Amino acid sequence: MARQARAVFLEEWLRTNSGGSGSIGPVSGHPSSSSSARAIIQAWSELRESLQNQSFRSHLIQSLKTLVNSQNSLHVAEPQAKLLISILSSQTIALPTESYPLLLRLLYIWVRKSFRPSAQLIDSAVDVLSRVFTTEFALKKSPPFLGQGILILGAISFSPQVSENSKKVCLDLLCKLLEEEHPLLRSSQDIIADVLAGIGYALSSSVNAHFARVLDSLFRIWGREDGSSGSVSTGLMILHLVEWVVSSFIESHSLMKIQDFARWVLETPKTSCVPFAFVMAVAGVLRACNRFISSGQGTEIVSKLKISAENQIASVAEDLISKTKGLLTSEYDPTNNLLLQCISLALAQSGSAASSRGSLLICLASTLLTEIFPLRNLYAKILKFPHSNWPTLGFSEVKEHLVSVAFKEAGSITGIFCNQYASVDEESKALVENFIWDYCQDVYLGHRQVALLLRGQNNELLADVEKIAESAFLMVVVFALAVTKHKLNSNFSVEMHGETSVRILVSFSCLEYFRRMRLPEYMDAIRGVVACIQENEEACVSFVESMPSYSDLTSWKGFSFKQDTEYLWSKDEVQTARILFYLRVIPTCIERLPAPVFRRVVAPTMFLYMEHPNAKVARASHSMFTAFVSSGKDFDEDERGLLKEQLVFYYVQRSLVGYPGITPFEGMASGVAALVRYLPAGSPATFYCIHSLVEKANMLCNDVSLLKADLWKKWQGSSEPCKKVLELLLRLISLVDIQVLPTLMKQLAQLIVQLPKDGQNMVLNELYAQVAESDDVTRKPTLVSWLQSVSYLCSRSESTDQTSKPSGSKENPACPGITDPSNLGKINARL
Repeated sequence: MARQARAVFLEEWLRTNSGGSGSIGPVSGHPSSSSSARAIIQAWSELRESLQNQSFRSHLIQSLKTLVNSQNSLHVAEPQAKLLISILSSQTIALPTESYPLLLRLLYIWVRKSFRPSAQLIDSAVDVLSRVFTTEFALKKSPPFLGQGILILGAISFSPQVSENSKKVCLDLLCKLLEEEHPLLRSSQDIIADVLAGIGYALSSSVNAHFARVLDSLFRIWGREDGSSGSVSTGLMILHLVEWVVSSFIESHSLMKIQDFARWVLETPKTSCVPFAFVMAVAGVLRACNRFISSGQGTEIVSKLKISAENQIASVAEDLISKTKGLLTSEYDPTNNLLLQCISLALAQSGSAASSRGSLLICLASTLLTEIFPLRNLYAKILKFPHSNWPTLGFSEVKEHLVSVAFKEAGSITGIFCNQYASVDEESKALVENFIWDYCQDVYLGHRQVALLLRGQNNELLADVEKIAESAFLMVVVFALAVTKHKLNSNFSVEMHGETSVRILVSFSCLEYFRRMRLPEYMDAIRGVVACIQENEEACVSFVESMPSYSDLTSWKGFSFKQDTEYLWSKDEVQTARILFYLRVIPTCIERLPAPVFRRVVAPTMFLYMEHPNAKVARASHSMFTAFVSSGKDFDEDERGLLKEQLVFYYVQRSLVGYPGITPFEGMASGVAALVRYLPAGSPATFYCIHSLVEKANMLCNDVSLLKADLWKKWQGSSEPCKKVLELLLRLISLVDIQVLPTLMKQLAQLIVQLPKDGQNMVLNELYAQVAESDDVTRKPTLVSWLQSVSYLCSRSESTDQTSKPSGSKENPACPGITDPSNLGKINARL
């Protein structure tokens, strides 16, 4: 409150707290800027000269603007105030209409900044103002004049040095202006702050005779005959105005005024007041009460005032719910939408969750999903509008929403929303949960289409829409965490735990595309729900079956617009992000997943995304295969084991076809290592894998040797595909079971012997090191003997090639050790 008390100009404080900027010029509407001292002196001099000459030339308008634009640093002394009053009271000076608001503004600066203005001079100013407002009828139709007139009248009535009679005159004039010209006030947004500040001063005046009349005028400005003229910015001004007034009452211990205010605002029905203005006024009361209660200054009357204010907000919310029958299912209505935003902002700005009511929770949910994050409405417009209107939509509605007060307050409204959720009845909680989870599904379906439609056509509009969606994702995360804290405990059944966990995971998958940062709340929520589905087979199956089917992933199915081109599933980034979420979460509960479900739902998608051009996505698919092959040691072993062996053949084939290029080596290596480790001993699938790897390595080594003669001299750190496959084969020597090991050694020896001399040496060195470090007493003797044989064969193949080569034959210098295919039979016989 101390900060409010230091505000010299109440209207600027209201503008600043409503999302606008302070120091607004009263005539131009542009931010004011201080003038130099020389310019200020010159302006006063020109005004004195005008009074002496009893004439007002056009250049004096600029002089007045110079003074007004310096209002923050300007001090209007009594001689200068007399000058202004004399100009206004002159019968011979013909003042232009534009000069009146500026002259009134300078008088206002004098009243607000003067420590102890002369009572006689104030009375003189009141007489002049009374004459001006009584005789100049045309001026009252000018919004700037009307705004500055109400402001100066209110400021004079608030000044302690003013006589009671002058205060009554000012308040009477102010009430007449408010009552007669309220349609004009309502339609002139630029002067709303000035009018409200004047009302605030008047309400805080020491004269009580006009208190109820001023309050009535405040709410009549936005009468029911035109309730749509309000705005969120205006509502926030009303909130902070009432906060300022009530705080001054409490600070000054004006118990009578507090009681009068409570009786008139909180107890008397407002048939002529639109709900948005009433809600924001009540929120101002609540905000003022909470400040004093939190600082330990709350009295019994303040506490009662707070409770009454909370009940009034809840009552308005209940009436709105009853009127619209659920809000989210009702049609678009500007008046209801404004009220929704004001109820939410009232709760957020007041710093209190108010009383816990289901109606408040539903209003908050409706505000978040339809007003603060209106993605469904935006998607519908973008998909409906012709291409030529996209730029217009992007630069107007979306950009304006990003800088709106409601969007900026999304975080605080979400906090109040979650607090309300924790306290309301279970029926309201379930209703709102369904609102949120359905919203996530709609955002996923809508953004898939919009992203494919706009990307490359209107990237700026797409980026702006995604800013809203990213904030919506944060809201969903915070809400989901609140749900997990409430429902994933012993008070609810295991079935409820599973159902809730699945809904949260599915919702997170729909919004995974918008997760651009690491959030502690996200990780906490994920840990809680994943732990539930790991213990619940039914929940695990339900989550897996929520994944889009193969046909949905590879077609235009579900799109509202038709495309002549073929659907490229790998270009759908929103869908890819969702599938990546499934590929990461399913392995955590793979032990609970029955083999038939994996075969029917997961396997087709897993193999599809192994061919995704994004290496991160492809690796996740390989990790899924690895997790499945490694799972199920004590669960459904026969059926699961059969499925594993069936999938291995296709997995190996698909992986090697895409390598190098699409298949990430790390993903393939982990999959191969898992299958040789976990398949039954002597499995035909393992033999097939070994044979396929050796064939691939042989093909790659032959291809690369023809191109790079010095490849084998730099084994360490090389990223050549052939070397990576060779390294994988060498690793398998210590992983395969004893039944498969002889076949691996035989085929690996054939491959090594066919390598160039440098290649043989490098591979043999690696084998020597590996065998030497091995502590496997079972296979080490066999490996030592085998390695000696391979080394001997390599040396024999070199000498044989040198002696048997005809004198006229030519050898490729890039691959001197490659043998003729006719010699392979001889090598096999030696092995």
